[in-house]
Amino acid sequence: MIDSKAPGLKGSVWMRAAAEWNRWTGVSVNRGIFGAAVIIAVFTVLAKFVSVAKDLVVARIFGTSDAVDAFLIAFVLPSFAIAVVAGSLNNALIPVFVRVRQTGGRAAGQRLLSNLTFVSVALLIGITVLLVALSPALLPLVGSGFAADKLSLTRSLYFLLLPTLVIYGLSTTWSAVLNADRRFVLAALAPGITPAITIALVAGLGFRWGIFSVAAGTLAGFILEAALLGGALKRHGFSLLPRWHGFDPATRQVIGQFAPLMSGALLMSSSTVIDQSMAALLGSGSVAALNYGNKIVTFILGVGSLAIGTAVLPFFSRMIAAGDWAGTRHTFYTYVRLLAITTIPLTLLLVWLAEPLTRLIFERGNFTANDTRVVSLVMICFALQLPFYMAGIIGVRLLNALGKGRPVMLICIVNMIANVVGNYVLMRKLGVAGIALSTAIVYLLSCAQVCYVVSTELQKREKTTNQHE
Repeated sequence: MIDSKAPGLKGSVWMRAAAEWNRWTGVSVNRGIFGAAVIIAVFTVLAKFVSVAKDLVVARIFGTSDAVDAFLIAFVLPSFAIAVVAGSLNNALIPVFVRVRQTGGRAAGQRLLSNLTFVSVALLIGITVLLVALSPALLPLVGSGFAADKLSLTRSLYFLLLPTLVIYGLSTTWSAVLNADRRFVLAALAPGITPAITIALVAGLGFRWGIFSVAAGTLAGFILEAALLGGALKRHGFSLLPRWHGFDPATRQVIGQFAPLMSGALLMSSSTVIDQSMAALLGSGSVAALNYGNKIVTFILGVGSLAIGTAVLPFFSRMIAAGDWAGTRHTFYTYVRLLAITTIPLTLLLVWLAEPLTRLIFERGNFTANDTRVVSLVMICFALQLPFYMAGIIGVRLLNALGKGRPVMLICIVNMIANVVGNYVLMRKLGVAGIALSTAIVYLLSCAQVCYVVSTELQKREKTTNQHE
């Protein structure tokens, strides 16, 4: 939804266009989802372009060096914890938050937000302390194959990046509430702040600070993102303070869904840790090659999955709260078909253009022609996941809205096992590209499981509703 009442826009072309857009997207649920997805996609693309620019600057200065490997391994544990805790909490929060706001008003929504902020802060601080305590065991494990000096650099970067866990964890919650309130623009643009600051620090201080300029830019960027998102939420009348108002039914429902969702996210997000740790066994530059080879695919998935996944969850939540099972089924299958139509040709195009794109984007400075050959093969293998990943996102968001966290957790268990086995088998034949191919196979398996569970669950809900009528 575009805010047509923004200050200073009265009578302007923008205001008229925004009003017309809101009228068109308000005709049906499918148009509403499409409109929200377009808004999120447009502003996410802007943010992602800044992120790509950051990667180009880092690749030019540091190439696929040990320093890049060290930074990626140092950041993998904090980012893993953010995805598991904050991401799962938000997926559990939004459907309940939408329902509570509809039935109990803003005050009820604020109580739920305050309670969940309290829980989130406590969890994130606790995990940060745990990661500090376990660092002597964890870092040699995820950085297995690193020489002593490389592991020492990883450790220094790790402690510099650990505060991002609490800072970015809160940002994701505030961003989720803005999205649930259908205020998508700032939440989509905010992720571009961190790479922009990182570019400035790397360009200005990279030759003096080395890879620490990337870590410092990441930390400073997350702080500014949190400040902007928190400020926006306050302007819309929400309090950011973590306060405990009691274990009410809404909080109980969110926490009840949070446990299986977190378990599922723990298992699925561990794929990144597993992939990078196994890549570290393949020799110098392998972790960096895996990371660079995933950049373009991640760009596309980041825009597409964030746009469609963020857009559909509030709409699915509202339809499910109203018991509109036929509409839910129609919307789900409509968007699965649309995603297949768009992502299959895009996958073929990426496979065809992988090497020239890698050469155009990365091959300069310390990034050599040999690096291009390795990274382009990794990109081809990663690209194969596109149709399955996008369809799976729609299904997982629908299961989130249905409150079916347990099936998601079980699917993630299967995926994690498949990922480890696939990595082990394929990396022996294809090197680091085998890890990327294993990822594509895992998402194919995941998509099949998610679609089966969604279809079964919707049939069950429709049957129950028809029996009661």
